[in-house]
Amino acid sequence: MSQKDKFDKFVKGHPHSHLTYFNRPYFTRRGFFEILGAGVTASYLIGQPAQAASVVTTQPGVVTQNKAKNVIFVLLAGAPSHVDTFDLKVLNGTTPSNFNPTMVNGINWPMGLFPKMGAQLSDIALVRSMQAWALVHSLAQHWTQIGRNPSAALGNIAPNIGSVVAIEKYPERTLNQVFPTFLALNSATCVGNGYFPATYAPFKIVPSTGGLPNTTNPLGQPRLDTLWSTMHTLDDPLRINSPLGQPVQDYDAFYTAAKSMTYNNAVQTAFSFGSADSERYGNTAFGNACLVAKQALAANMGTRFILITFGSWDMHQDIYGQQNPNGNNLYTMGKPLDDGVSALITDLKSSGLFDETMLVMAGEFGRTVGQVTPAGGRDHFVQQTAVFAGAGIKGGRAIGVTNADGSDTTDYGWSRQRYVKPEDIEATIYSAMGIDWTTVRHDDPLGRGFEYVPFSDQDLYGPINELWPS
Repeated sequence: MSQKDKFDKFVKGHPHSHLTYFNRPYFTRRGFFEILGAGVTASYLIGQPAQAASVVTTQPGVVTQNKAKNVIFVLLAGAPSHVDTFDLKVLNGTTPSNFNPTMVNGINWPMGLFPKMGAQLSDIALVRSMQAWALVHSLAQHWTQIGRNPSAALGNIAPNIGSVVAIEKYPERTLNQVFPTFLALNSATCVGNGYFPATYAPFKIVPSTGGLPNTTNPLGQPRLDTLWSTMHTLDDPLRINSPLGQPVQDYDAFYTAAKSMTYNNAVQTAFSFGSADSERYGNTAFGNACLVAKQALAANMGTRFILITFGSWDMHQDIYGQQNPNGNNLYTMGKPLDDGVSALITDLKSSGLFDETMLVMAGEFGRTVGQVTPAGGRDHFVQQTAVFAGAGIKGGRAIGVTNADGSDTTDYGWSRQRYVKPEDIEATIYSAMGIDWTTVRHDDPLGRGFEYVPFSDQDLYGPINELWPS
């Protein structure tokens, strides 16, 4: 049985829910106390200290790519139209002529929309055989960030992919590395750490020229240090091996982590920026996030996974800006993306970080193909494209081929010979970072065993190894 037949048979026997995220399973009051009665303590609900799973199992024979030290994941929230961007399909009378479709090494590229990325296509790989599971924004965006069905049994306690990276890479941190392992930029509503301890939660900030707030004190550093020392003199009996339990010790860890980022030159350098650098990145919120992402990695202070959210690409009307050129359309969204990503790639390469940093870009799904709707837009559609660069990935090519209008895949382009799914993107990220994607942690509060990638015991999903040279 081929990989595709095996996959199709499994999906038929295990239907994937397309309910909205807000219809996901939840605990009733009775269910909550049933779980507590089963021996799950309240510490699971408020976060536990940094620790390894009590028992971890993996599948034999797994070989990871182990090429990336860091990952930058750009979530294109709202879902960009793949046939107007990364899988360009020119339709006479519909595709704007100023898209300037240009063939670059066999890739038809909208040079008028993304000219700077077009000049960097030799570093970029496109996965065009990807399809989403669901077409509801909230559900699919959540799915993209946790690599599984949010409506499934463990969906509502599943951590962000970045939190999995954080818990796996935490032991590699050195004492001087004070930055959060998982950094989330412009991502206020991103998925958090799930059932994982709060240590591995995303550190959410909106970059600004002034850097991180509250990293200095009006009283000055000497006075702050004195107050800090006095506080510990008074409170340490309650903070260390606390009779009040683990939550108090967790709070102490948070205070200590925050204190380590005050009056720290590395923090100031990484999280603040000047107007000249901001201009190079496009002088936009997205560009500034790309700039801070580069600086945080260059600081080498412990950050390993960075999520940047950039939206909205939800263009049900006026997708080409014909009614309102300054509205939400491909041009007003395309330029900031082009400016930010191209500058990020350029700076990562000049600093030597490109070869050890994997850049991933994807929306939650794609958009309808062919003629635009009567409102001049495109609606939700399962076919989509994911973008990869860095970490030894072979650029200048597309994996997977779609049909003439971009509505379906005609050649999957990878060993599993089926559509690429969000779970496969997740497995690819883990493999790139040297993390065994078949890992099962047996520390989840439901006692089911939390799989980093679902159904790993059945080899249902796996990394796109074709991204790297054979």
